[in-house]
Amino acid sequence: MSLETYSVMILDMAKQGLSSTEISAQISQVNGGARGCSARNVRRFCSENGLSLMGLPDAHLELEVAKAITETGPTYGRKMMKVYLAMKGVHAAETRIGSALRTMHQPYHEARRQGARNLNPIPYQADYMGQKVHMDQNEKLAMFGVTHVLAIDGFSKKIVAHSTMPIKNNLAIYEDVFRPAVLAYGMWDQVRVDHGKEFYLTLFMQELLSSHRHNQERRPYLQTSSTKNHIVERIWPEVNNRVNYPLKTALMGLVDQEEIDMNDSLVRYCVSNLTGRLCEIGLTRLVESWNAHRIPGKGTPNDLAGRGCPKKIQQELLPHSAEAADLYSQQLGSSLTRHSTFGVDPFSTEQDKITVENQFAEHYSDISELYSRAVNNDFAPYKQALLCLITTTQRNV
Repeated sequence: MSLETYSVMILDMAKQGLSSTEISAQISQVNGGARGCSARNVRRFCSENGLSLMGLPDAHLELEVAKAITETGPTYGRKMMKVYLAMKGVHAAETRIGSALRTMHQPYHEARRQGARNLNPIPYQADYMGQKVHMDQNEKLAMFGVTHVLAIDGFSKKIVAHSTMPIKNNLAIYEDVFRPAVLAYGMWDQVRVDHGKEFYLTLFMQELLSSHRHNQERRPYLQTSSTKNHIVERIWPEVNNRVNYPLKTALMGLVDQEEIDMNDSLVRYCVSNLTGRLCEIGLTRLVESWNAHRIPGKGTPNDLAGRGCPKKIQQELLPHSAEAADLYSQQLGSSLTRHSTFGVDPFSTEQDKITVENQFAEHYSDISELYSRAVNNDFAPYKQALLCLITTTQRNV
């Protein structure tokens, strides 16, 4: 049954302050108890249509928090959890969510407390959205063919772009991080990175387009040591705890038990492929929650980012990576690695690859479940899925 039929009725009851349970009961009376009008479906419908529900009972809130923990793992505190629940149509005060988190799993709560206690603030100043963008890479899973790169605005603290790739690569970073960030938000006055060679193409294009910036007196980019790239460095502990470390624990277990051989190029390719996809799921969840979480005394990164950078840029001025790399080679006389892979692609034809993907999907149609289980220290499904992918690939090449 579609709740669209009862949209006006739901809107009226939501405005009256009725909870999802009360709205569900009212609709059930009208339609004779037909399926599809549960409290959860009501909350989802309200979320999709921009309606706010109040008065979620404590018991129901605890159930929703428990379900969210199975998806996010133990490291989401009350602020990030509030945003994550809101995206699923569950609205409750931050204090109530904090109470539910303490009640549901005391060891998880204590671990979060210890983490917050040991985190020292770092003074930082940025005057407006678009003044500085910080870019950095995370290679905690590099030995398994997974590297994260993200860009974060220094003023709003909003993560404006992110990507997960097998090996850090100039063209991939420019195409998947820098270019989409600039097209979406505009030109930053300054790009800040470490001294890694993987940002050469990004810095080249930033300097090439420096006349399109708001403040042209500032240097178009600045390379510093990683420890001085403060803003972006502070997000990595979040990524490590919520994405990298759970998956790395599972992979190290497989290596220690000699169930996978990381010297085998086919195994390396499969490990990188599946782990990278799971990391994308986890990183996307984290970024959405981070950008919507409340920074005390300031607001949320999404709100602080406003309409983006003061100066926007036309898409024609930002060529795709291949063309940008050609321009780099012509002007600087050196070439960049076009494509980086971890291991060797074992597929001789595209059809072989599609066959393996289809056979794997028959057993694991929703890989997000593998990630959700792994971040809650249940590594078996992820391990089994990885071994299944390896054997399926070996059978078809």
